Amino acid sequence: MSNLQNNIVELEKDKVLKELEERLNKGEDPLILIDECKQGMTIVGEKFKNNEYFLAELILSGEIFKEAMSIIKPYLTKGKQKADKGKVLLATLKGDIHDIGKNIFATLLTTEGFDVLDLGVDVEPQLIIDKVKEFKPDFIGFSALITPTFEPMKEAVEQLEKAGIRDQFKIMVGGGITTPLVKDYIKADFQTIDAMEGVKYCLENKKIKVQV
Repeated sequence: MSNLQNNIVELEKDKVLKELEERLNKGEDPLILIDECKQGMTIVGEKFKNNEYFLAELILSGEIFKEAMSIIKPYLTKGKQKADKGKVLLATLKGDIHDIGKNIFATLLTTEGFDVLDLGVDVEPQLIIDKVKEFKPDFIGFSALITPTFEPMKEAVEQLEKAGIRDQFKIMVGGGITTPLVKDYIKADFQTIDAMEGVKYCLENKKIKVQV
């Protein structure tokens, strides 16, 4: 376990932020730092499942992670030209309040030049329909870490079908609880548990809407 990971697990906020600033100033790859932070958060999640940590620790670790990402983000975009790769609408649907994976995905997409609209957590399926009509995305991404979210995701896709606009974009689903079976169940186009794989999918499919 790296020093950064350990400080996240130990909920040492000041130490985490200080180390990030020092390593970023030395020119370290921000993606490596994101990965170390993710691994630390994974351990926190395991401790929560094993009743070693409680909800208060889980919430605190989430806040530390968000601050860490805010420090890393400018270094991801440094030196990159702005580009218009397409629009991505993201949401964690009704019943789920987890957003760390979604936030990482949103940051990486923005870095690659995508216009991202993040609706947040515990989102009603109807809001997806309303925002799709306003934002006109090329991709929709659903994040899930608990199984009760599967039904709202399926409902959102069904409403998009009824509105006659389902074929206008690609639908992605991600999160540790998701599998290819979940993708098929909600009728999504793509599934992953890796944010970088999701970005790669968007980059590879960004022109499909124009070609159809």
